[in-house]
Amino acid sequence: MSINDKGNATAKDAEGRIQAAAGELIDDPVVQAKGEAKQVQAKVMHASDDLGDKVAHAAEAVGDKVADVADAIGNVFKGHKDKV
Repeated sequence: MSINDKGNATAKDAEGRIQAAAGELIDDPVVQAKGEAKQVQAKVMHASDDLGDKVAHAAEAVGDKVADVADAIGNVFKGHKDKV
């Protein structure tokens, strides 16, 4: 998650908290619900970006393992080539 994305999600959460509190203060359930919806949107933004980070790390780990396997296979064939 980029710093800009984190800032947008955090700002959306703050906006939602303020709007929900204002809705509660003026006893307007629609305003309150809209504020709560913005908070949920911010949580989804954070979660989706966190998931993207985890997928990127997993892909990197898989790539490292594939390289290790390729090296091991190369070493096996190299060993057989020397014996032939």
